[in-house]
Amino acid sequence: MGNTTSRTASRFVVAVALLALLTVTGHTGETVPLTSLKLDLATQDWGTPRVDKSVDGNPLSIGGRKFEHGFGTHAMSVLYVSLKGGSDRFAAWVGVDDEIGDRGTVEFVVQGDERDLFRSGVMKGGQEAKKVDIDVRGIQILVLLVTDAGDGINYDHADWADAQFEVSGARPVAMAGPDGEPVILTPKPGPEPRINGPKVFGARPGNPFLFKVPATGDRPLTYAAEGLPEGLSIDPDTGIITGSVVQVGTYRAIITVSNALGSKSRELRIEIGEGIALTPPMGWNSWNCWAGAVDEDKVRRCARAMVSTGLVDHGWSYVNIDDTWQAARGGPLNALQGNEKFPDLKGLCDEIHSLGLKAGIYSTPWITSYAGFPGGSSNSEDGSWNRERGHGKFGFEEADAKQFAAWGFDYLKYDWNPNDVPHVEKMAVALRASGRDIVYSLSNSAPYELASEWMRLAHCWRTTGDITDRWSSVSGIGFSQDPWGPFAGPGHWNDPDMLVVGEVGWGPNLHPTHLTPNEQYSHISLWCLLSAPLLLGCDLEKLDDFTLSLLTNDEVLEINQDPLGEQARRVAVTGKTEVWCKYLEDGSRAVGLFNRGETEVTVTAHWPDLWIQGPQRVRDLWRQEDLDVFTDHFEAKVPRHGVVLVKLTADQ
Repeated sequence: MGNTTSRTASRFVVAVALLALLTVTGHTGETVPLTSLKLDLATQDWGTPRVDKSVDGNPLSIGGRKFEHGFGTHAMSVLYVSLKGGSDRFAAWVGVDDEIGDRGTVEFVVQGDERDLFRSGVMKGGQEAKKVDIDVRGIQILVLLVTDAGDGINYDHADWADAQFEVSGARPVAMAGPDGEPVILTPKPGPEPRINGPKVFGARPGNPFLFKVPATGDRPLTYAAEGLPEGLSIDPDTGIITGSVVQVGTYRAIITVSNALGSKSRELRIEIGEGIALTPPMGWNSWNCWAGAVDEDKVRRCARAMVSTGLVDHGWSYVNIDDTWQAARGGPLNALQGNEKFPDLKGLCDEIHSLGLKAGIYSTPWITSYAGFPGGSSNSEDGSWNRERGHGKFGFEEADAKQFAAWGFDYLKYDWNPNDVPHVEKMAVALRASGRDIVYSLSNSAPYELASEWMRLAHCWRTTGDITDRWSSVSGIGFSQDPWGPFAGPGHWNDPDMLVVGEVGWGPNLHPTHLTPNEQYSHISLWCLLSAPLLLGCDLEKLDDFTLSLLTNDEVLEINQDPLGEQARRVAVTGKTEVWCKYLEDGSRAVGLFNRGETEVTVTAHWPDLWIQGPQRVRDLWRQEDLDVFTDHFEAKVPRHGVVLVKLTADQ
């Protein structure tokens, strides 16, 4: 009896001790399904995360095998999970959901504390599920990724089926990505005068000349110019240079801007000849903001906002109308006319020009545009048109080009796919004969094999399909531009599509960009390194301080506007990091250190990769501060999807 009582008491003491230990350490020895976590913290580039369903809301199915439980998502997909060292294993079955048949290609990746723990390799629709079974003991942060396998996100419906954790300590908790609040790096402009924007500007002989000197500093500012060619004059109050120059040649004018604190002078090289768009165009386009909801009032308000926000003082100048302005042919030229949304295109251009800005318009050689409005080829004698795509007859180009010039437009986005040389050349000739300098921009996705033709005939040409405000789109487009590099230069620019920062929406309902702050820094940095046209697609009346800081850093914009016109080239790739380098006119280098991965890493730029040697002074362009002199390499910690953008100058 006593022995039994003693054994019972001992067992009770042990049980109490074990319970106390479990209470202190959190050890439960349980299985925790992934679907019990807060999956709406996952980010993905299409649709929304689904519990126990595919991204389209169907029962989970991979390679013909059904699963009752799991996480349905879509590439590019990222879920961060805080494990705090409390989980032992993570297991799942992964694959492309059967709802899209044999389409879709993805790769599943599991990372733990910045290390790859599992990679599925490329998986395709219809392929049987792959087993994931990973030891995660000691891991603090687990990242579940679904990539697009490098070919875009179309049909990339992906499942984490029967996904679960074996837990012996702290329970796993889903968490937001480590992107944090927007941090403004750009210093505000100083009170002293500073001249910004392009250092070279081209115009054709005899055509109207319009250039506003971009400048910052305490107002009022006064402007003066010495050495302007005959026929030009500068407004001392606005800095707008107008007139017309007949004599072909290169003119080196000295522009001076003054205020109560002093004055600043800088050379402006004026090239009168065939070359226009000698630096990439900077401005705004209506499509990524308003799409078919655009109207004349919205465009006028945008132009005024470009001035009131100060964007004009940093070189932003084009205000471009995209599709849906067109009505049937008419007028003395039997040209496309503005519809009820655009009753006074001449008056609109006049107001834009009065602000020192340029005006742009849209057309296509198709019978109807992408949005179903009259295109160039809808040139029947009675001015009627029908809703039918495809090429119509030649002959409309001259009438439309003359009409655009008569209204006062300075930019034409010419849109169709695939672009063909005869239509491109016909419009190029018509624009040249219009009596006005009109920048000629080709869209959509000009074929690479004809790049030399686009370089000969146009000033800008799209190198890609349409961009969206997702990292997979921005990074997929931006980091694929290297093959186009040889075709960029003054007067001819590769165009990876518009900027997707600020309030965007493709219609009347707008939303803040889905890009994280780091992704926005990468977006602007890469487009500047690429010498790409910088066309905003946001509502300029709703610019917050962070977005405005991205668009008004003059040292960053100078990389885009550098007169040499070189496009940066990819010079090094290590894992998910890339280094891009751009030659500048003064012999220095602009270098972008990019991290396409999911965790912060150190990225290194080595001098031999940049074709330089010896000590280099390194300047952080976003912060506008000198870092130090470095002997043979420069390295920096770069956050997830982020960038460090620097300028390297020989230390002499």
